[in-house]
Amino acid sequence: MKSFKFDWLVLPLIGFAAVLALWSFSSRTWATNLPSPTQTWIASRDYVLEPFAKRGEMDQGILRFTWYSLILVAQGYAIALIVGTPLGFCLGLSKTFTKIMDPIIQILRPVSPLAWLPLGLVLFMNAGKEAGTYGALFTIAVCAMWPTVLNTAVGVRAVPQDFLNVGKVLKLSRFKTLTKILIPATLPYMFTGFRLSLGIAWLAIVAAEMLTGRPGAGGFLWQEYNALIYEHIILSIITIGFVGFILDRLMSLLERRFKSV
Repeated sequence: MKSFKFDWLVLPLIGFAAVLALWSFSSRTWATNLPSPTQTWIASRDYVLEPFAKRGEMDQGILRFTWYSLILVAQGYAIALIVGTPLGFCLGLSKTFTKIMDPIIQILRPVSPLAWLPLGLVLFMNAGKEAGTYGALFTIAVCAMWPTVLNTAVGVRAVPQDFLNVGKVLKLSRFKTLTKILIPATLPYMFTGFRLSLGIAWLAIVAAEMLTGRPGAGGFLWQEYNALIYEHIILSIITIGFVGFILDRLMSLLERRFKSV
């Protein structure tokens, strides 16, 4: 029990204390424009202590901004999984389809969210006020689906041939082969892709909000950067990091639960 507390409580606290000490030291020495931890807290505490307050469109509590971002991330992430998972199965099952699509995927996969967003805005320009929302959803979906596509394809290719042979002996239909053999055997690979895709979706929404000025964690960061309020920039960075960490932990718990079923 003591070892568990030391590993999961004391060691992380040591790490956080070291970061705070380095931050404080830097603000007093070589980076004098950097607000100290104390200054950051004093300037940002209203956003933290009233996390759901709404004083104006871009003057809201930090958790309200985060909630706006999470709603859009959930929608874009769902689209990424709906499109990416079947595409991954097609790549894993068909060598011909892989030869057709793999060069396209390898070209599109490294493209930054900052490059996809302008295209998304052009595609949905006729949507009027919702063009920014649809453009952000497009950006999240396109950027986030590649880990799901590739990991699912790898998982399908890794299914032992003996499993498929058993399906043939039992004369399973294609649907039953998919649901009873391929999906269960591929699930660990799929969840690795889902987890990576979720992290990229969170990165993409921050970039999208910074460019479009939408209310959210990224939009708030960009507004405070333009206003040169460095304390709020740091608050935004810390919030974005913590939310990304929490999302990753939640996906990890979900993965372990599915594997134990």
